[in-house]
Formats: sequence, structure tokens, C-alpha cells
Amino acid sequence: MKKKGKSSTDELRPEYDMAELLRRGVTGKHAKAYHAGSNLVLIEPSVRSEFKSEKDLNDALRLVIELRRIGGGRRTVRR
Repeated sequence: MKKKGKSSTDELRPEYDMAELLRRGVTGKHAKAYHAGSNLVLIEPSVRSEFKSEKDLNDALRLVIELRRIGGGRRTVRR
């Protein structure tokens, strides 16, 4: 037994033909850009205030990475 569907009270303006919009749509149009991604990290204000620019912050992080390599690998930081 099928349930009766709710009738929609939303009406699309006449200039927007949903059938035409769906027919012209391209699957995966932005997939490549999505997969390329963006790596964002939120830096706490107290940390950010110690650096004059993004370059300074990135240079400091690269130095930390290099020091970890020299020091023998990853160590967990206790808080």
C-alpha cells in the first residue's frame, strides 16, 4: 500500500523550469577542484599573534618538522 505524498506548497517561479535545469546539469563539474582540496588549519589567536605574517608562521612550522626529523621522529606532546 502506497502512502500518499505530501503536496508541496513551494512553487517555483515560471522562469525556472526544473526539468530544464536538471537536464542541463553536469555531473561532476566541480569534482576535480573538490578532490584537489584545501588544507585549512585554524590557528588559535594566541599562537597567531606571535607571527607577523603567514610566511613567518609557515617557516616556523617547517623548522619544527625539520627538528622532528633530526630528533628521531614523532613525539606526542603532553598538555
